[in-house]
Amino acid sequence: MKAHSLPEADVRKLAQALDAARLEKRELAPLTKTFGPFGLPEAYAIQHAGLALRLARGERVVGYKMGLTSQAKREQMNLGEPIYGALTDVMRLPDAGDISIASGIHPKGEPEIAFVTARELRGSVSREEALAACSGVAAAIEILDSRFVGFKYFSLPDVVADFCSSWRFVLGQLHAPREVGDLPMRFYKDGKLAQEASSKAISGHPADSLVQLVAMLAAHGASLPAGSIVLAGAATAAEPLTAGLELRLEVEGLGVASVRATA
Repeated sequence: MKAHSLPEADVRKLAQALDAARLEKRELAPLTKTFGPFGLPEAYAIQHAGLALRLARGERVVGYKMGLTSQAKREQMNLGEPIYGALTDVMRLPDAGDISIASGIHPKGEPEIAFVTARELRGSVSREEALAACSGVAAAIEILDSRFVGFKYFSLPDVVADFCSSWRFVLGQLHAPREVGDLPMRFYKDGKLAQEASSKAISGHPADSLVQLVAMLAAHGASLPAGSIVLAGAATAAEPLTAGLELRLEVEGLGVASVRATA
């Protein structure tokens, strides 16, 4: 079925449906199955409308996440290209803190590397320029949560509209910017190794996620502000959270980040 453009009223309607599902902690069917197919421009319009709802309630944007940057993640989700979603202040958790799975729908954790920018990035930038603009880099865990039934069988526009499954994130200790292109990453569940990969699984080089993000923001008439947190993307497939589970990420040269799931 051919994708169709969406009038502004429908963009707001779909953003409100996703926002209500998140607040009420309930699933809904993928938008493209109930409303008909739409493209990525409409999906980002829905995401931006949903962000406006969050900002109106007092949240503030603190950065962005990149999604589908690793081959493992693309295969897990059966989706094909990098995407981005906004991060707000209420999404951040303290390192080694707790997260109640009852406050979400079906959360999953994945291992990442995060950057923090020291100055604005805009337009076309090189990897070297992106790294030079950063004040710090850290091990990070993103806690994903999709609003769609079963966290599966949705299209790329669906996941973009749904904030790219953004929900919560944890940053480990910030380190001075350094070369992060091929760092061993080990992801543990209750002390047992569950996943391991090199940081090069993230876009070929994690800093390339920064380059891609800045280019995508430019396409929407925006820039990456100074002080932004950027989750570069997952190095491995995500792990479902269950009550009592501790996730711990160790990145060589960047230390650790951890979170514990409670009921």
